[in-house]
Order: sequence, then C-alpha cells, then structure tokens
Amino acid sequence: MSQKITSAQAIELENKYGAHNYHPLPVVLSKGEGVYVWDVEGKKYYDFLSAYSAVNQGHCHPKIVEAMHQQANTLMLTSRAFYNDKLGQYEEKITKLFGFNKILPMNSGAEAVETALKLCRKWAYEKKGLFENQAQIVVCENNFHGRTTTIISFSNDPDARQNYGPYTDGFIRVEYNNTDALRAILENNKNIAGFLVEPIQGEAGVYVPDAGYLAEAKLLCEQNNVLFIADEVQTGIARTGKMLAVDHENVKPDILVLGKALSGGAYPISAVLANDEIMNVIKPGQHGSTFGGNPMAAAIAMAALDVVIDEKLADNAEKLGQLFRSELNKYIDTSNICNLVRGKGLLNAIVINDSEESETAWNICLKLRDNGLLAKPTHGNIIRFAPPLVMNEEQLLDCVRIIIETLKEFEN
Repeated sequence: MSQKITSAQAIELENKYGAHNYHPLPVVLSKGEGVYVWDVEGKKYYDFLSAYSAVNQGHCHPKIVEAMHQQANTLMLTSRAFYNDKLGQYEEKITKLFGFNKILPMNSGAEAVETALKLCRKWAYEKKGLFENQAQIVVCENNFHGRTTTIISFSNDPDARQNYGPYTDGFIRVEYNNTDALRAILENNKNIAGFLVEPIQGEAGVYVPDAGYLAEAKLLCEQNNVLFIADEVQTGIARTGKMLAVDHENVKPDILVLGKALSGGAYPISAVLANDEIMNVIKPGQHGSTFGGNPMAAAIAMAALDVVIDEKLADNAEKLGQLFRSELNKYIDTSNICNLVRGKGLLNAIVINDSEESETAWNICLKLRDNGLLAKPTHGNIIRFAPPLVMNEEQLLDCVRIIIETLKEFEN
C-alpha cells in the first residue's frame, strides 16, 4: 500500500522523478466515480475532460470494473502465440457493431494509427499496384494522431516535431476542411494510397468541419481508389452524439481507428477495423503486439461497448451537447472574454478572447478548478470541454453555471 500524501507532496514527487513532458493542472486526483473526481484532500470536482474522452462511460463504471475484476482473476495475458477464449467473442462483437469484416487489436491510439498506416501502404502495393516505397498518404494540417516518430513526421506542431528528426517520408499535408485542395492532390498524384483524417480535430481546438466535408472527401477517395482512414480515437464511441463522428454524414471509412473509450478508461485498448480485401493483406508474422488482443482487454472492451449501447450514451451526448452549446451561447452573446463555443455532442470547446501566448485560458481553468470543475486549455486560448457521457441534465446545467460564473470573473 502506498502512503497517503498531500497534493503538494505528490506534485513534488512527479516533478523530481518524472519526465517533464506534461504540464498538468495543479490538482492531484485520487478517486473517481461517474462524472466526479476527488483530490487527495477530499475536494470533489466535475471531470470535464474525461481523460481526453477515454472515460466516456464515467469513472469506474461498475459493469466495466466487474468485467475487469473477473477476467483478472481468471487469465490476463497469453500473447497471440495461443488462442484465448475471449478474443474471438470480442472480435465478433465489435466487427458486427461497426460493420466490418475484421479487426486488428492493438493497445494505444498511436499504435492503432501506426497499424492503419502500415495496412494502407501494404494494400497500396499488393492490391492497388503501386511500386514499392512510392506510396504516399495524405494527412491534414493541424492534425493530432499521436506522438510516435512516424506520426510527428507529418505534424505541423513545432512542439511535437522540434529536434526529433530525421522525419519519416511518405506524407502530404492538405488543409483541413478543404475538399478542393484534397481533390487537386488526389487527381494529380497517382501514388496516393490513403487519406487520414480526424472527423473533428480535437487537439487542434475541437474544429468541426463544414457539413458535407467528410462525405465529399470519402467520395473523392472512392473516385481515385484511395483508402479513407478515419481516426476516431477521440471522437468515436458515442462522444459526438453518434456512435462514430463519421455517422453524422453516413460515411463508411475504409479503415477505422478506435481507442480511448473502447475500454472506458480502464485499460489501454485500441483497434483497427477494415474489410477483408484490405485486412487480409497482413499475413502471420507481418504485424503484431504482445498485449494486443489479450483476454483482459477483450473482456473489458466488450463490457465498455455494452455500457455505451445499453445506456444510450450517444443519444445522451447529442441531447446534452445541444443544451450545453445553447446555454453557453446565451452568455457568449454579451461576453467580452469568450468569443464562441463549438463542437458536436459532448465534445466542445470555447475560444477565449486573447492570444494563444496569453495565460488567460490557463488562469480560467485554475479558477474553474477552484469552483469545482476540471478542464484544460489547448493551443493557448481554447478550453476543451468533454465530460463523461453518463452525465445527466441537472449535472450539465450545474456545470454550465460554474463555467459562466467563472468566465464572469474575467470579463473586462
């Protein structure tokens, strides 16, 4: 058992012994349940970040915890050197749910994105007929797909890229939400294998593309025999008011990438889904993961998906998201400190009327913490709001009250 420590002691330990690759809000959490978390001193907060949408089902959901507990007492890891009795059941469940023939199970979101990139390239050489090492994948500016060497190679975030080179070739960046620019690339380059896109750019500040963008982008991919790869690690699993964000435009990706809430925040679980004509290009020994598809992960993921379906969390996210934006817009109409609110479902952000280099959004988040709500800035002047999807209307309106009262303290 670890000893009980104060917030100050916990922060000091992390600062002394941990790498300084994060800049956390100064609050030390020790307990979570549903939409709430508590710090080590016992103060209660609304969680309005949900571990970047990994905890859509709420903290420590009893059905997910029970599935985890039962499997932990039975069998946790076999590696894929052997079959296990949970993986096939999970694979059947998730492929039928999302309408694909096959799943390739992985652990982290970044691993799943890397898997999708490899799968896309292999398909391009073996099915589309591109010459080896010539395949290129189109990505969007201001993307965030993870932090591996390959992924940061096509990022245009200087913090993600600086002094990590040399970078991986094979990627072309295009402006997000611009189908004319995408069309020009696809029609004038015969070596394009795929188009990787976030249906909503989360880390960039919850940028929602124009209606029809995803559908037109998918059509352009079809017309040019290019795979449409949807990174739904953050936007998937009911976060935006549909099971997938692409469902808002009835788009079926060629490759779907999932993670985060696939486990309800209980365990690192990610997945790549595709149909046979794509997935079957990978043969034994050509890709894998020691932990990917382990029985513990399979049991947890099945429980996590059941919670989302049984509790109708997509419908709840849609209803509460509309209420959240409506209530905040009433305030923003007369605000000097907040420019706008944007988002879909319960993935939203407000833009603070200050520069990206300012401390205003950070200071607002500190005051939100003092007032019992936890959120975090992204890109300096944007605050992302993404509570667990198990939140009810009364709780949401209480959170809106906290947010508005806090913003009022910063009005000119």
